[in-house]
Amino acid sequence: MLTGLEHIGIAVEHLDLSIELWLKLTGGRLVHREIVAEQRVEVAVIEVGSLRIELLCATDDDSAIARFLKTRGPGIHHVALHSTAAQEDLNRLKAAGVGLIDEKFRSGAEGARIGFLHPRATGGVLVEVVERGGDQA
Repeated sequence: MLTGLEHIGIAVEHLDLSIELWLKLTGGRLVHREIVAEQRVEVAVIEVGSLRIELLCATDDDSAIARFLKTRGPGIHHVALHSTAAQEDLNRLKAAGVGLIDEKFRSGAEGARIGFLHPRATGGVLVEVVERGGDQA
């Protein structure tokens, strides 16, 4: 079940500079940083109250984030919705005719289960479904 906004993903060219900028802008705090090898991205998470901002920097010139940056430049990459059961939500959305990038969840940052909906199905917005480790049965 989708329960609300999980985070906003922002593609950045320089992670350290972007962390510094977003901390200065928001007064938030850096709560997590990791390289997600499968996605070929380094991720930094900044919390501002209940909002999570996920900064994404490519670790490979052929990664999805690198391609995004080449065509669109830095900026909002996706909106993530919190799920209590990612695979069930992906199955339900597919059955409802929503186009998916991922029909099965994959591993994301912080051990989350993630799956992306196709922007053609969501009015041009890349939407991620996120189930955090504590949500998993």
